Amino acid sequence: MGASSSSALARLGLPGQPRSTWLGVAALGLAAVALGTVAWRRVRPRRRRRLQQVGTVSKVWIYPIKSCKGVSVCETECTAMGLRCGKVRDRFWMVVKEDGHMVTARQEPRLVLVSITLENNYLTLEAPGMDQMVLPIKLPSSNKIHDCRLFGLDIKGRDCGDEVAQWFTNYLKTQPYRLVQFDTSMKGRTTKKLYPSEGYLQNYEVAYPDCSPIHLISEASLADLNTRLKKKVKMEYFRPNIMVSGCEAFEEDTWDELLIGDVEMKKVLSCPRCILTTVDPDTGIIDRKEPLETLKSYRLCDPSVKSLYQTSPLFGMYFSVERVGTLRVGDPVYRMVD
Repeated sequence: MGASSSSALARLGLPGQPRSTWLGVAALGLAAVALGTVAWRRVRPRRRRRLQQVGTVSKVWIYPIKSCKGVSVCETECTAMGLRCGKVRDRFWMVVKEDGHMVTARQEPRLVLVSITLENNYLTLEAPGMDQMVLPIKLPSSNKIHDCRLFGLDIKGRDCGDEVAQWFTNYLKTQPYRLVQFDTSMKGRTTKKLYPSEGYLQNYEVAYPDCSPIHLISEASLADLNTRLKKKVKMEYFRPNIMVSGCEAFEEDTWDELLIGDVEMKKVLSCPRCILTTVDPDTGIIDRKEPLETLKSYRLCDPSVKSLYQTSPLFGMYFSVERVGTLRVGDPVYRMVD
C-alpha cells in the first residue's frame, strides 16, 4: 500500500508495522467502522439542543369526563394520547345523546359541576342534588359500542351502562343521555381529520379532547386577561392540562418544543376559544359574553391564518407528545432550542 494508505490507517489508530499484521487488523477495523455506521443510523441519537428554562409547572389537571370538572394531580404520566393518572386518562369518557352525538358544557353548562374522585378501579361522580355515582373504570366487553360524533367526526365509545346513563339524565333533566368510554383498541381522531388543510402538522391521535393531547396556558396570560375584566376569572374557565408560572404573558405562544420532566412536546396550534369559556365553573351558569368578548378585543389571530382560526380569539396552546414520560407539579419547563 502507498504512503497515503498508510497515513489513513494511522488516522484510524492502526499500526504501520508489521505489514502482515496490520492488513488483517485494517480489514477488521474497516468492517467495524462500517457496522458502526449502520448501527448509528438505526439508533441515531436525538439532536442535541440547548435547554432554556421558560417557567415552572404550577398546576396539572386531568379531565376524565369531557366537560366535567377537572381533577388536580401532582404527578401524571404523559402518553401519546394525553395525560394518565393510574388507570384514568384525560377525556376518555364523554356524555352523548342517544344518537351518539357528543354533549358538552356548550349545550349543558351544568356538566362543569360534576366532580370526579379517582380510585384505583373506579370513578366516583358527584353533582348538586344527586347521590354519588360509582363507575367502574373497566367495563364488560359485552357492553355496546356506539358510533359517536365529535365535532363532525366519527369515533367509537363503549357504553358505560344504564345506571350512569340514568344518573346523567336525571341530573341534566333535558333528554336521555348515555356515557361512553374510549379505549386504546379504538381508533382515535387523527391530525389529518382534525386539520385536513394543515398538512404540515405532526401526526397524532386523540380520543375525546377537542384538538390535541395537551393544552397549556401560563399564569401570566390569565393575569393579563384579568386586568381587562370587571369580573375576574380563574384558570378553570379555560380547562388546560398544564399551568405554567414564571414567564411573561402569552410567552407560551412562542414555544415550539418543550421538555417537562422527561416528556417532550411539540406545538400544534394556538387554542381558539369558544362560548365554553363563558360557563362559570363554580355555578354552571353560561354568560355567553365574558371573558370571550374581552379576548376578542385583543387576541384575534393574524390575518394570514384567519382561514384556520376564523373569528375565535386565541388563548393557550395545544401540544402533541413527542416523547412519553412523567411530569410533576414543580418541574421546570424548558424550551428546546437548536
